[in-house]
Amino acid sequence: MDIHTNIPLKNYTTMRLGGTARFMTEVRTADETAAICHEAKSKSLPIFVIGGGSNVIARDEGYSGIVIHMRIPGFEIVADDINTTTIRIGAGEIWDSVVKRIVDLRLSGVEAMSGIPGTAGASPVQNVGAYGQEIADTLQSLEAYDNLNDTFVTLQNTDCGFAYRDSIFRSYDKGRYIITYITLKLSKNLPQPPFYDSLQRYLDDHNIKIYTQEIIRNTVIEIRNSKLPNPKDTPNTGSFFKNAIVETWQLNDLKAINPNIPLYDMGDGHYKVPAGWLIENVGLKGQLIHGMRVYDKNALVLVNESATSYNDLAEARDEIIGAIRDKFHIQIEQEPLEI
Repeated sequence: MDIHTNIPLKNYTTMRLGGTARFMTEVRTADETAAICHEAKSKSLPIFVIGGGSNVIARDEGYSGIVIHMRIPGFEIVADDINTTTIRIGAGEIWDSVVKRIVDLRLSGVEAMSGIPGTAGASPVQNVGAYGQEIADTLQSLEAYDNLNDTFVTLQNTDCGFAYRDSIFRSYDKGRYIITYITLKLSKNLPQPPFYDSLQRYLDDHNIKIYTQEIIRNTVIEIRNSKLPNPKDTPNTGSFFKNAIVETWQLNDLKAINPNIPLYDMGDGHYKVPAGWLIENVGLKGQLIHGMRVYDKNALVLVNESATSYNDLAEARDEIIGAIRDKFHIQIEQEPLEI
């Protein structure tokens, strides 16, 4: 296990911005993960874990600690019965490759999350989701190194504090756990309609009446490719903003501002408002702001067209957030983590 110095973070993040990491290393086993954590602790160095770098923003000043590039492999069926199959997956596996292998096994539960960049170990951190599915629906448990107590632990689904694009791993226990494996419990049943609104519309518009895992995967990939830029070609982090969550008492004010505002009932007096709709309705879709382009096919996405620093990105982000706050009195938040 080699430790490298002064590594440009822009080469490891899909927004392609940021300074250098003082130290960086790859880990390919759980034991290597523990060893580098011990090394970091002995030298009082902070740790940050990256996978595909597709949901991480690097600051200009770089990172003064050790960046762990998670590369642990693994894809193993650990349980199987008449209705379900349970699979243990290494945190360093590419997420979309995992989804394809699961779909090839004719298992259901993650097919709508096809095409999402990043690694398997990152999926619980923000409770990755798309088109009506999220990792919390299928994650049975995960294994992690507890850097606070210097031990390996197994956390069950209910231990993870899953919420909309959130978990303990990016909130009150941020930085404590380094995920090494995830275990998913998948269904052997075919996907069942009705599906997420935009997915169902696409299926209906194309007269697709048979719903297999492969058909849903291919359909999701087609939809994503039509409205999301490929981070390999165009620097971006996918959806940059979380959808806004509002409470019942805010509804009348919002409808007075715009009676056509889309609201999705989440239960418990909370409603989801699409952040892309909010950005579009303050007139920023397609606009270039401090070198960041609000993507013309999906206002949730910020594309690095000519920005040269994190500061450019931060100024663009803050202008968008401010415009929405001024018009709708809603505070939206960025989705990517920052290093």
